[in-house]
Amino acid sequence: MNALAIQSHRTQLIVTALSACLVTSALFTAHNAYIKRERRRNLDDQIHRSLVADSDTRVLENELTLNDEVFTEELFIRRASNGPYDEDLIREQLARNYAFLGEEGMAGVRGGSVVIVGCGGVGSWAAVMLVRSGVSKIRLVDFDYVTLSSLNRHATATLADVGTPKVACIERTLRQISRWVHIDSRIEIWRKEDGGRLLEGADWVVDAIDNITTKVDLLKYCHDHHIRVFSSMGAGAKCDPTRIQISDISYTIYDPLARAVRRRLRSKGVTSGVPVVYSTEVPGDVKLLPLPEEEFEKGNVKELNAFDDFRVRILPVLGPLPCMFGLHIASYIICDLAKKPILNPLPIKNRRKLYERLLRDLLHRESKLVGEQINRLPIDEDDVFLIFEDLHLGRSVVPPHAVPARPQLIRWDAREALTLENCVVLEFSEAERHMRECLSIRQDPREVWGDEVQAIVDRNAARIARYREWVGL
Repeated sequence: MNALAIQSHRTQLIVTALSACLVTSALFTAHNAYIKRERRRNLDDQIHRSLVADSDTRVLENELTLNDEVFTEELFIRRASNGPYDEDLIREQLARNYAFLGEEGMAGVRGGSVVIVGCGGVGSWAAVMLVRSGVSKIRLVDFDYVTLSSLNRHATATLADVGTPKVACIERTLRQISRWVHIDSRIEIWRKEDGGRLLEGADWVVDAIDNITTKVDLLKYCHDHHIRVFSSMGAGAKCDPTRIQISDISYTIYDPLARAVRRRLRSKGVTSGVPVVYSTEVPGDVKLLPLPEEEFEKGNVKELNAFDDFRVRILPVLGPLPCMFGLHIASYIICDLAKKPILNPLPIKNRRKLYERLLRDLLHRESKLVGEQINRLPIDEDDVFLIFEDLHLGRSVVPPHAVPARPQLIRWDAREALTLENCVVLEFSEAERHMRECLSIRQDPREVWGDEVQAIVDRNAARIARYREWVGL
């Protein structure tokens, strides 16, 4: 009986102990779950308050949830942008640049400050590659907003960015790339009246402006105030990447925008000292995108601009070309900041001396033809480049179109004035024959060289006519 009582008492103790353990465990689990929920709720509130308080985001608390993709992206960017970033991680991210430029070079790059004026197809690509390469201070200046048509060439814009400032979508991407970059985004137009405010502290200025008047004003301002500036010429209506070239503005060859900028700068006393990226490609059979007839009916088309002297007609643009212009700019500036400047960019085919000789020989032949000394021709070195490289591809107009050992430019038809359309490339011996049998006796060149050659001359003349229409000559 006593043994049974003892057994029963032990069972009660065990049951009581187990019950107490279960109750304690349940209470402990409930308490932990409560603490976790409270911590989660507090963290949620803190994050929301942080984003709402941050003037850069301008995002209202009731617009975000923890499952919201926009919230997640903004949270990542803000976390990445605040507080110090480990130097070892920075060096790992820039390891390839350190290997190429070295410690001293990368110190210059990381300490550099760049202002990009114009954040479209060219400026956006320059900004992205400058930051990827280690530039830590960058200011973005552009008044414009992303449109659907921007997406074929802009470096960072997506469908979600349509209708937002271009500088804002670039800034978001740059912060995702680099945790240490300092970005100053300005939704403004650069104007010469207060130009210094936006260029303050810049080691380099990137001119990626579409408008020629503002572009010239910016280049003139930078030149006068000894601010290094790199300018982008026209990437519109171009498609040949092999024609892209870096040179001083004074050495640009047959880029209509470069020619216009060069002439305006010269009139303001600036003849050189501005590196540019441009293309020697002559625009092909392309046209401005059409403007609705009702816009013409409103009056002078130029008065329809949102801002003075900004174009309302739109150039066709092949997306990769502005990208490559921007990458040329970034490469040049990075090398300069690293104290490894590109001192002598190789001119296209390095044939300027050849063009000078061709022009000299043409002047001599024209003087001989008219019987008196001529001091100036209606054709300049840029025109020589167009005739020799673009129209004739450096070959004689006479079949089998061999590459001349001693090329000559010569008037085609003596009965017509010397023009771009009436000038051809011949080998020296062919030019001598042309002078004797055609020009000296004013003979129809078709009678000497045949219909095939005349057809080539006519075809080239048609190309020149299209070019004149394009550039407004």
